Amino acid sequence: VQLQASGGGSVQTEDSLRLSCGASGIILNNVAVGWFRQAPGKEREGIACISTGAFTSYRDSVKGRFTISRDNAKNMVYLQMKDLKPEDTAVYYCAAESLGTCRSAYDYWGQGTLVTVSS
Repeated sequence: VQLQASGGGSVQTEDSLRLSCGASGIILNNVAVGWFRQAPGKEREGIACISTGAFTSYRDSVKGRFTISRDNAKNMVYLQMKDLKPEDTAVYYCAAESLGTCRSAYDYWGQGTLVTVSS
């Protein structure tokens, strides 16, 4: 199983960006997929998750700005980010949770993609 996050880049404050999580060896529709981020000098934090039942959850700091979604035909999960702020600067990771609930440990992790937001 391999997951790969992509779509990061350098943007300005209030810009938008869409991150993609692709997978091989696993059908993302059959697992929960979460997005995490780790800023320099900080711990990794979970920011969004979509369960197998399409229930979505978000960290308070990104609610209303970030949207997680699936494209089952492409076996992809996306994180649409808008109104980006400098504090969103981090390496972003996607991960898969086999139980599908967004409440258990994640089994598979992808390599991250860097998002840099400048003011």
